[in-house]
Amino acid sequence: MKEQSISTQKPLFRVPRIFSQFPELIAAESTRHGGVSKEPYNSLNLGGSSPDDPENIAENNRRFFAALNVSLDRVAKSHQVHGTAIMNVEHPGRFEMYDALITDKPNVQLAVTIADCTPILIYDPVLKAIAAIHAGWRGTVGLIVQKTTQALQEQFGTNPGNCYAYIGTCIDECSFEVGKEVAEHFNPEYKRWDAGRGKYYVNLKLANHDQLVSAGLKTEHIEISPYSTVIHNEDYFSYRHEKGLTGRMLATIGTNSTKKFNPVES
Repeated sequence: MKEQSISTQKPLFRVPRIFSQFPELIAAESTRHGGVSKEPYNSLNLGGSSPDDPENIAENNRRFFAALNVSLDRVAKSHQVHGTAIMNVEHPGRFEMYDALITDKPNVQLAVTIADCTPILIYDPVLKAIAAIHAGWRGTVGLIVQKTTQALQEQFGTNPGNCYAYIGTCIDECSFEVGKEVAEHFNPEYKRWDAGRGKYYVNLKLANHDQLVSAGLKTEHIEISPYSTVIHNEDYFSYRHEKGLTGRMLATIGTNSTKKFNPVES
């Protein structure tokens, strides 16, 4: 399945290329298009934590998951708190206080919400185990990606060398301006000092990429989104760029035990 151009098409979601070789896998990252929410949440706001009309959020979720041919009663989400807690999901539902979800159950669709933080999706095609991770700067310095990969090993026997991963759309280094109090938590290779602005810039994508590699994933098994929530704000929500008045995107992953992934659009 070919990804459509960001400049000429307005899809509800995009499918990571790294996962296209696995027909049993349903994995996608939403855009801000195709929903019913009004400004400033326009239009495909999928996040229940925003002050948007709950009916609009529910309709947006229905549209998004219907386009993936996923029933809403198969979805597992959690209220995220920028921590490192990991949940082994046994059944679909709404949970609290987890920033990473893992499962080896077929037909359970994991989902995390984002609007600048980094989503990471992991798939073990041998044991059919999956993970969906929400990694803001606190989760990143807390090594949530590395800890989640370890949880896949401990819970399901996953060999990280067999896994594939997608590092999704988030705020890029050129836009993630932080003060010393945040920068001091990152190693030098993940931050850049701008003397003119008197600020640091942090690279969340690289930091999480290197956690995957340190955990045992092969570099050629990792895809990094070329998009930015700030630079491509016309297509993605950015909490920082839009000063908190914005919607939320979803990154989702699940395995289908009965049929191949056949989304309505991509």
